[in-house]
Amino acid sequence: MTSPRRCSSSRWHRALGIDARDIGSAGLKDARAVARQTLSVHNVPPETLEALSLPNARILWAKRHTNKLRSGHLKGNRFTLRIRNVVPEAASRAATILECLAARGVPNGYGEQRFGNRGTNHEVGLLLLRNDRKGLQAHGIRHLSRQMRSFLISALQSALFNQVLAARIAQDTMDDLLPGDVAKKTDTGGMFTVEDVAAERPRVKAWDISATGPIYGYKMWAAQADAGALEADILAAADLTLDNFRPVRAKGSRRELRYQPEGLTWSMEADDTLVLSFFAPQGAFATMLLRELMKNEAVKHESV
Repeated sequence: MTSPRRCSSSRWHRALGIDARDIGSAGLKDARAVARQTLSVHNVPPETLEALSLPNARILWAKRHTNKLRSGHLKGNRFTLRIRNVVPEAASRAATILECLAARGVPNGYGEQRFGNRGTNHEVGLLLLRNDRKGLQAHGIRHLSRQMRSFLISALQSALFNQVLAARIAQDTMDDLLPGDVAKKTDTGGMFTVEDVAAERPRVKAWDISATGPIYGYKMWAAQADAGALEADILAAADLTLDNFRPVRAKGSRRELRYQPEGLTWSMEADDTLVLSFFAPQGAFATMLLRELMKNEAVKHESV
C-alpha cells in the first residue's frame, strides 16, 4: 500500500517555518518528473519566497493572491515526454497512432500509479468497504487516517472504472455511445442520458459530447439500458452494490471514457528519441497515451 505522491511540500513549510496546512496545491505531481507547479503559501511575503533556496527546486515567480489553492483548482497539465531508444521506424509508427488518438481520443483510465507500488491499493479499498478487519490485518493494516481511507476507497472506484472502460474498448464503444449512456457535454460539463444513439453519434465524433463511465457511489447518476446493464454487471461481479459505498460516504460521480490530447505534437530528437507534447485535462493520465503509443495493454484491468 502506498499513499499518493506529490512534489513534497514538507520541505517548503519547514524551510519557511510555517504549518504544512498553510501551503496549498491544485493537484498531484509525479515525484520523479521535472515538473512546474503553482503553490499557494499563506501569509508569506513574495520576496521571502523568491529568496528561498531548496535542493532540486527553483522559485520562478511569486505574487500576492487572495485565494488558497485546493485540490481540483486545475484545468489540466501540459506534458513534454521523451521516449528514448526507439526503433528506426518510430516516427512513421507514432504518426499513425497519434493521429488516431487525436481523432478518437485516449482511454481515460487510471494509470498504474493510482494503485501503488504493489498494485494493491484497490484491494485494500475493497477490504475497507467490506469492513474486513482480518483481511486488513493480513495486509499489516490496523489503523488508517481518514485521508488514507478515502484514498484507498478511491483506488477501488478507479479499478472498477477501469474495468468498465476495458469492456467498452473490447466492444469498440469507447468513442461511441450505447443506449442509456450518461453523456457529458464538452463545453459546459452538463450530462444527460442518451435515448437516441443515432441522433447523438455525430456529436460524439465532433467532440461535443463523450460517453461517461461510473465512479461507483451511493448517489451516482446510473446509466440505463445497455450501458446500465454493463455497469451493473461489473459491480455485481465484485459482489458490491451502490449502497455498499454509503457507510464510507463515497457519493460517486461520472468520468468521461476518453480524453482529447490538446495541441498534440511529436518529433524526433536525434535518431532514437521521440518527443511528445500535449495538454491533458484535469484528472487525465499521460501514461494512458504512452501505453497506447507503445502498444502495451490499453487499460490495466484490475480485478477486485
